[in-house]
Amino acid sequence: MTSHSLATALLQASADRLSPIEGLWRLFEWLLVYVYGAGMNLLSELLGVRMLGYPYMQRAYLAGACIAVIGPLVGTFLVHREMSMLADTLAHTAFAGVAVGLFLNAALSLSLSPLLTAMIVAIGTALLVELLIDYAGAYSDTSLAIVLTTGFALGSVLITATDGGIAVGIDAYLFGSLSTVSKENVGLLVAMSFLIGTLVTAAYRPLLYVTVDATAARAARINVRLYKRLMVVLTALVVVSAMQIMGVILVAAMLVVPVATAGFVAQSFKQSILLAILAAEFAVLSGVTIAYVYGLAAGGSIVLSAAAVYATVLVVAKADTRWLIRSLPRRTGQSIEHTQQGLEADGGERE
Repeated sequence: MTSHSLATALLQASADRLSPIEGLWRLFEWLLVYVYGAGMNLLSELLGVRMLGYPYMQRAYLAGACIAVIGPLVGTFLVHREMSMLADTLAHTAFAGVAVGLFLNAALSLSLSPLLTAMIVAIGTALLVELLIDYAGAYSDTSLAIVLTTGFALGSVLITATDGGIAVGIDAYLFGSLSTVSKENVGLLVAMSFLIGTLVTAAYRPLLYVTVDATAARAARINVRLYKRLMVVLTALVVVSAMQIMGVILVAAMLVVPVATAGFVAQSFKQSILLAILAAEFAVLSGVTIAYVYGLAAGGSIVLSAAAVYATVLVVAKADTRWLIRSLPRRTGQSIEHTQQGLEADGGERE
């Protein structure tokens, strides 16, 4: 479709008196098929890789690329707050939300979107978890574990309540699937990427202050409670948006593993975010490709690729550290301990 045909489509949409959301959806469909899709088809022909020309694979790569951005973008704040388990907790409660939607559809003959019910349950749980952490204090891990197990138990009960009738429908949400990534799923991920990216960019500085030192942030008159709640809600949005391709069991890994990988080499918080996104993008690209070639679960392949990147960076970082220690200049009659003491006596700081 040319620019002239795009203008024709927009004029037709205007003539049909579509709502702004419907108009944006029409525009997104055009960009997905005639810009992104056409570009992937051309790349498929140039490289001779047939899978790049399949629409469902094109959607899978785009969805994965979005997950690789929003996962580390939010996960970096979680990891530095030592709340990595929150992602896993919300993933399991999102599973309960999916089960609620499928159960209501089966029991009451409704047509609710499981993703909608999952998002409602996950956001509600995120706010509840933040409240529990505020009151639990040192027992925050216990609170997260209770919510996690309760959410998963609720989902399993709802599945068995219909004699397993919704078990088939829930498999795709548990383990993820390439073939079930629809235009609507991709549209949701693109919208969430834009929303989450905009919110994190706008609130980056107060979010950083709250993450690094909440006490100092309160002294600086920053609404710590508000930004903590914003972060847990963003985590819930990431989890629900990504579960269709990653599966609820593995989606939490994309908020943690790339961030842990970046931690070995990053020199600043912003650099940690950037490197985590790059590591996640590589994991998604390789994981989706491996899943297609060998007929494996997409989520598992992506997470294993991310874990492989983590292990590689870990080995290289440790090897470089040992080489650096061995190559340190040694003064005659002085040990490294004496050198450190001398630095401290001169006002230096031991790292």
